[in-house]
Amino acid sequence: MENDALQPDSAMLTQLVQMKMPFGKYKDVVLCNLPVSYLEWFGRKGFPKGKLGMLLQTMYEIKLNGLDYLLEPLKKR
Repeated sequence: MENDALQPDSAMLTQLVQMKMPFGKYKDVVLCNLPVSYLEWFGRKGFPKGKLGMLLQTMYEIKLNGLDYLLEPLKKR
């Protein structure tokens, strides 16, 4: 059971490649395609509350750590 905490949430990763930004400069851009500079801006100003904020923060961490390749198989679906 402890190893489950280390496994990525596949539903969350799927949302990162399907959900579009609902507002702002990059409205209608899929979250995984947002530029890191935009995610950094949220990091400085504060991520939105709720699910969108969690997803944006997750995408920021993925990009910050060079883990974009993890999303490639999901993008191809």
